[in-house]
Amino acid sequence: MTTDIAPPASPPVATSPSPAQPALPPARPLDRIAVGVLLVATAVFYLWNITVNGSANVFYAGAAWAGSRNWEALLFGSVDPSNFITVDKPPVSQWVMGLSGQIFGYSSASMLIPEALMGVASVALMYAAGTRIAGRPAGLVAGAALALTPVAAMMFRFNNPDAAMVLLMTAGAYCAIRATAVASARWLALAGVAVGFAFLAKMLEGLMVLPALGLVYLVAAPTGIGKRIRDLLIAAVAMIVSAGWYVLLTLLWPASSRPYLAGSTDNNFMNLVLGYNGLARIEGKQGGGGASRSIADSPLATELMERVRSRAGSRGGGSMFADGPGITRLFTGEFGIEISWLLPAALVALVAVIALRGRLPRTDIVRAGAILFGAWLIVDGLVLSYMKSNPHPYYSLAIAPPIAGLVGIGVVECWRQRHRATAVVGLAAIVAAAGVWGFVLMERQSSWLPGIAWTALVFTVIAVIAILVIGLRGDRRLLGRRALIGVAAVAVFAALAAPAAYAAEVVATPHTGGGPSVSPASEDHPSKGGGGFGSFFGGGGEKSAALTSLLDATTSRWSAAVSRSSAAAQIELDTRTPVMAIGGFNNDPAPTLAQFQQYVRSGDVTYYLLSSSSSGRLGRTSSQATLGRSLGLTARETSQAQELFSRYNSGSVTGQIQQWVQAHYRAEKVGGYEVYDLRHPTA
Repeated sequence: MTTDIAPPASPPVATSPSPAQPALPPARPLDRIAVGVLLVATAVFYLWNITVNGSANVFYAGAAWAGSRNWEALLFGSVDPSNFITVDKPPVSQWVMGLSGQIFGYSSASMLIPEALMGVASVALMYAAGTRIAGRPAGLVAGAALALTPVAAMMFRFNNPDAAMVLLMTAGAYCAIRATAVASARWLALAGVAVGFAFLAKMLEGLMVLPALGLVYLVAAPTGIGKRIRDLLIAAVAMIVSAGWYVLLTLLWPASSRPYLAGSTDNNFMNLVLGYNGLARIEGKQGGGGASRSIADSPLATELMERVRSRAGSRGGGSMFADGPGITRLFTGEFGIEISWLLPAALVALVAVIALRGRLPRTDIVRAGAILFGAWLIVDGLVLSYMKSNPHPYYSLAIAPPIAGLVGIGVVECWRQRHRATAVVGLAAIVAAAGVWGFVLMERQSSWLPGIAWTALVFTVIAVIAILVIGLRGDRRLLGRRALIGVAAVAVFAALAAPAAYAAEVVATPHTGGGPSVSPASEDHPSKGGGGFGSFFGGGGEKSAALTSLLDATTSRWSAAVSRSSAAAQIELDTRTPVMAIGGFNNDPAPTLAQFQQYVRSGDVTYYLLSSSSSGRLGRTSSQATLGRSLGLTARETSQAQELFSRYNSGSVTGQIQQWVQAHYRAEKVGGYEVYDLRHPTA
């Protein structure tokens, strides 16, 4: 005979200030084993064959190599060790990769392993936050959900700044939970420090978690309103100091002796924050250097991007560009298959937790956790949904932690209160939302692993029926503990099977370029070896032993100069010599023609490189034709794009310098480049 399993008691609710964090129940051996398995499995998953991604995004790889060679390049995040120009983001991520290179020597492994370890740390923080909020099972579910989110599996094995930013945002959320539980100004200040450094990883995107942290403390901290406001002000000061020291450094450091801050129009950090990487990106008025805004506003550019988006959407993903602004963006195209697997379930979980704990005291920590993750998801999700300028789908990594946190809290809270009909219905709805939406996403690419899609759907139906029958009919006494655990296992499989399949595909597939994609239908996508529309700006040549030998023999400050940071970074990695990136990443006004001429007269740069197929016409390369095909453009559309970027280049500093070099120096073909020896002008 079996007996009914009484639901576990809810965690104690703090109703008054406490000098210390309430102690968690002692961890049982099984608890330690479970979290150990979670973290070890995550580490193995993220580290497995990680060097298959090679240099990943060569733009940041070049800066990681530069940082491994020069401390000033490390400090500013310069693309080259001679410190001509920076990457177009703050340098926190570059600090991690560059410092690893200084310790272990630069390689794909020394660059990418720290990214994977940041992923493991993020999963550990999700476990810790979920445990503090709703107990160890909630932490395990939240950690597993984050680890198996496809965009997380991709970006925690990649070298874009998003991994560092999300780790710091998650750290801020964890510290805020600790602070809210006991009204701790110290923990709240640590949350502010974490968010400040998240800002130094990716500027305003790192601040998207800030409203949620402030709201949860103001609403739920167990102390008077005066202390809550005072603690928030202290945390704000901590955040400003943790981010502001670097801003002041760039303002006080003489511009003549530091690299140009890429992405800014006037070599000013705050211009970069408020313009290219800030409000202008949200409002669709992105500037950047030179004429980048004019090309972004071009009707032809807009039309071409829309064609790429629509064709990718018909495949279910695979585009580096998002669908147009709107509330459905996160559920469609590449965004959908990177992040939305558990998004419907997270929204259901948020409603369920608020409904189940709505009448408890203001300081209820479970509801506070739901408010924190819910506000984070809503604020950041709305910004991503309505951002007008270059919202790359991988940006959605920023909302992976709150989605995972809500699912973990919601599932465990509904299970804990399964004696209530509201909780039973809520749990069934969470499982149904995850399993059915996972099936819908898998069916968008129905030829890929259809067996997993249908198996997960069947398990979803079984789990939902079992939860409703057992819960609503009160038949729990007909089942033993093992049977209930079996129902839970079926539900977990139903929810996570589909995203786990995509995550496994990500780990098994090389990803390179500026717009990585999780889509298994995107073998020709630029994430498998290209760079996106930006590659039309200036092509690169193939790696050449002759070019490597030529540049290696130079002794000047820069062995060569070439248009665009990505091309410069690739040549640096091929030749291991400093290369000047004319125009930076996005047509920055650096150097001017006069400055470049002075560098040449001073002997600071030896060669000027131009892709062989670019020599006759600005910006036109054979690699662009290949890229056009990979983007799904027809031959006519590719030609239109080439013409567009040719006109774009002609009025920029890159075009002016190219024209001057071609008029005064003779070219010699070396490998895939036309090489101009700047030491010997023509008569």
